[in-house]
Amino acid sequence: MRPIAGRGARMPIGAQPPRRRGTVERPYSALNLRLVLAIFGLVMCVVFAGLLLRAGLNGFGWAFAALAVVSVVDIVVVQLRRRARRRAGDNGHSLFE
Repeated sequence: MRPIAGRGARMPIGAQPPRRRGTVERPYSALNLRLVLAIFGLVMCVVFAGLLLRAGLNGFGWAFAALAVVSVVDIVVVQLRRRARRRAGDNGHSLFE
């Protein structure tokens, strides 16, 4: 029986998790696109959290603030993976690679 994701499973921070189909030349994750989307999500969540907190909707405002924190964590993870990919000697990536 395979372990259920989330129960003791850890997300690797290296260049690429083991046993994946992608290679250094063709990664399985579009890290640059994921970074752009995470930054966009961070900006939007911060703006909405500020607006909602000013409007007195504290529950929704704090929910968007929590999503902003999740976006920051995602940005850190993507940057660590991009750094590991760069150390592996692969520098030429477009937005969608």
